[in-house]
Amino acid sequence: MNPLLDALLTLLIPSITFAHLYLSPFTKVEESFNIQAAHDILTYGIPSSNLVDHLSKHYDHFNFPGPVPRTFFGAATLAGLAKPWLGLVKSMEQQQILVRQILGLANALTILSLRGALNRCFGASAGNWYILLQASQFHVIYYASRTLPNMFAFVLTTLALRYYVLGLAEPRGSLKAPRLYGQSLFLLTFAGVVFRAELAVLVLAQSAVLFLIWRIGFRPIFTAGMAGLFLGLLATVPLDSLLWDRVPTWPELVGFYYNTVLGKSSDWGTSPWYFYFFNALPRLLLNPLTYALLVPKVFINSDTRQLASMLLAPYIAFVGLYSFLPHKEWRFIIYAVPALTGVAAAGASQIWTAWRCSPSLKNRLLATTLVASVLASFVFSTALLAISSANYPGGMAVAQLRTVISRDGHNTSGAEVLVHADNLVCQTGLTRFLERHGAGHTGGEAMLVFDKTEDEELRLRPEFWSKFDYVLAEAPERVIGKWEVVGVVKSFAGIKVLKPGMEEEGDGEDGLLKSMTEASIEAGLGRQVAEWWGNLRRSMRGSITKGWWIDIRLEPKIHILRRERTPPATAVVYAD
Repeated sequence: MNPLLDALLTLLIPSITFAHLYLSPFTKVEESFNIQAAHDILTYGIPSSNLVDHLSKHYDHFNFPGPVPRTFFGAATLAGLAKPWLGLVKSMEQQQILVRQILGLANALTILSLRGALNRCFGASAGNWYILLQASQFHVIYYASRTLPNMFAFVLTTLALRYYVLGLAEPRGSLKAPRLYGQSLFLLTFAGVVFRAELAVLVLAQSAVLFLIWRIGFRPIFTAGMAGLFLGLLATVPLDSLLWDRVPTWPELVGFYYNTVLGKSSDWGTSPWYFYFFNALPRLLLNPLTYALLVPKVFINSDTRQLASMLLAPYIAFVGLYSFLPHKEWRFIIYAVPALTGVAAAGASQIWTAWRCSPSLKNRLLATTLVASVLASFVFSTALLAISSANYPGGMAVAQLRTVISRDGHNTSGAEVLVHADNLVCQTGLTRFLERHGAGHTGGEAMLVFDKTEDEELRLRPEFWSKFDYVLAEAPERVIGKWEVVGVVKSFAGIKVLKPGMEEEGDGEDGLLKSMTEASIEAGLGRQVAEWWGNLRRSMRGSITKGWWIDIRLEPKIHILRRERTPPATAVVYAD
């Protein structure tokens, strides 16, 4: 293989993962437990004495525990890996980026590790097509650095898939194969015990396939499962019992009982039984050629049919069995994406090899369609990134607020600036990494102190609002007192088709380009990308699409209010 092409493919997954992270650096409420826990462990450490006092004073989960406990194991691991590198970062915002970089890199490396296993199982170019197909998808890459429990588990499940594929590549009767299968089951069990209880279904499905079809003995399967269970409990129970101050605490068991036995997960909505197969998986795979042509082609080929069947059987069974639960989210089955993409890559390799060996019209059309579908998926994935980066108004509001505070002269060392943040701000970007530290870009050490009170009765009292210097409000008319609007943050509100002659929202001062700039914690990077995107869009609209364009529609989501000191004549005032 060409060494340059090999290097480019090797760098592709981590590069795109980091690009998604830098262009969409803020978080949402689903990620909040682990990002807050990583901050607290990194900043305050794990206490060895005065446990309750230390936790109640410094740790976020004591004030916002959530409906069920979550494990600290993933957050503690990220904090431990990030700590040696803190000297290289200059701000708390960059610490948040660092923590997410480590998780993103871990997922990128495990994706790369699967590449070699697929080459060994399906041929030399299958791994290369796997990289291209996986990189052109959106969800796996975008969420690889996001601190969802599922993405901690994804590191282990993808590595487990690597060992499983390597086992399948071994000849029948090989003494090495049971050991590889055991490593796979160990990792899956460990991930299920620590991070996501639903992986028990995948463990059972894979064990059944190995035992009933592949005739692997019961002993290696049982040994691997028990080792994963024991070490998983050792990793989660002592740490979580300590930090939740409840002995014993096994978070995933509590979560399983709450969501499945009590059926509380249905409170977040229900979906029909076919949701995963006909909605979630097509969205996760993104490229329609994956399930319309590439996977079926592998099963049509008698040389690869058995391997593909053994590879996919546990994952299809997992998705099918999990479909019986009424509450469904795509992230619950994301572990099946690498397996399906890997089999699709084998199909892509067959098409590409057939074209190179016999450039007939049929083979040329198939190869051209394959390349075009991957390029189109990259374009669509990039469009989804642009939309998603404009969907964190809370984080963008905090970034804009820092600029406002610096401009207002709050740069006295040690000064506290009191800010009330609405619920939408907390759900779409505000984390502890963005709290209680220097707000200005130049000089000074003013401290941002955020209040997150949701009590409606308190918020109806004028004295509640009197203590704040600034307010980040979704509904400014509900803020009592005299305030002036000093900033408005817009967020994604849909798409619209622009006809020739229609102005693009991105051209306006408050449009998409400004939104993309504010969406980046490193404002310089956001500005460069926004300018590049704006120039490319105008060029394409002028020379290729003849004025037609699909644009992102933005609408005001969060208002930045400053307490009115000397109301100017043009100020907007909200009164009780």
